[in-house]
Amino acid sequence: MAADPTGTLPLLSEHNIVASRQMVRALCQELKLSLVDQTKMITAASELSRNALIHGGGGRMRWEFVERNGRRGLKLHFEDEGRGIEDIALALTDGWTSGNGMGLGLPGSKRLVNDFEIQSAPGAGTRVSITKWK
Repeated sequence: MAADPTGTLPLLSEHNIVASRQMVRALCQELKLSLVDQTKMITAASELSRNALIHGGGGRMRWEFVERNGRRGLKLHFEDEGRGIEDIALALTDGWTSGNGMGLGLPGSKRLVNDFEIQSAPGAGTRVSITKWK
């Protein structure tokens, strides 16, 4: 196996965001995802890594290969201990932004993957998990 089946990568700088994209590319290739699915997963990972850095003050990306009903997948977890999200439903609305962005990060990431989970509360940080199935 070219990529570690599980692991953690810090998200503390712009350099780490580049490293997260490279790791996700290697993991997607290991799973033999199509080029389109690789691009979707890398794009979602890039957005969520940037969110952890900018809005969460830094965090980490964890990954694992998963299996369900005979299908293999890649599950990524983005975690930070930042200020959290007050209204998750609002944050998942296209066009809404808490900063200067275009408001596409969370809802756009959700559309790019098969499974999307988010947990957040004010003062408790944010955890987003995404899965792409083969």
